[in-house]
Amino acid sequence: MPLLELDGVRARYGQIRALHDVSLAVDEGQVVAILGANGAGKTTTLRAISGLVRRDGEIRFEGKSLARAKPEETARRGIAHVPEGRGIFDELSVWENLRMGAYARLPRRELERETERVLAYFPWMERRRAQQASTLSGGEQQMLALARALLQRPRLLMLDEPSLGLAPTVVQELYRIVSELNKQEQLSVLVVEQNAKIALSVAERAYVLETGRVAVEGTADELRRHEGIRRSYLGY
Repeated sequence: MPLLELDGVRARYGQIRALHDVSLAVDEGQVVAILGANGAGKTTTLRAISGLVRRDGEIRFEGKSLARAKPEETARRGIAHVPEGRGIFDELSVWENLRMGAYARLPRRELERETERVLAYFPWMERRRAQQASTLSGGEQQMLALARALLQRPRLLMLDEPSLGLAPTVVQELYRIVSELNKQEQLSVLVVEQNAKIALSVAERAYVLETGRVAVEGTADELRRHEGIRRSYLGY
């Protein structure tokens, strides 16, 4: 049984239909990528899972329906969503941002232990815990958003366009950490990306959305060999 399964999911904003019968799955310990152009429905798919947009169809997590789950319940059940734009609190410090991520899932007595575990992936944060988040670089803010999500101890991490606006070296480091989390902690990851090359380098499976529908799906190797994907997203 997949950890996460979408079956015929539809979503809309007002009268505008954004998703049309989207079906996909993420197995335990798997990295899955959702690829596609702007407006294809990638972000809406994550928002539908989190309960941030009107949706119907079936969404199951650990075999249980999320159909009526509100965003806070989805988070409590073990899904951490790092939205496009990072969603950090600019006026708060690095440490205060991290604590905001822990409140939803952690008893106070476990906070220090879990923070130590997470900061092992981001050692620079310990040295700069008092720094205001707004003064961090774009890459550092993205790392902070990721670290904050990890303090929820999620079963599934959802990342929305994590490479957007970042330098290639920062993107490589970000995905190195995501890959390490997947391998060392068996963290399941669902990542939305326009950078198909980097996404397919870490994902086991991928789905390509076009105008709110799944147009192509398969293993990462299959998509790398797919002529249409190569021309449209990989540039060769």
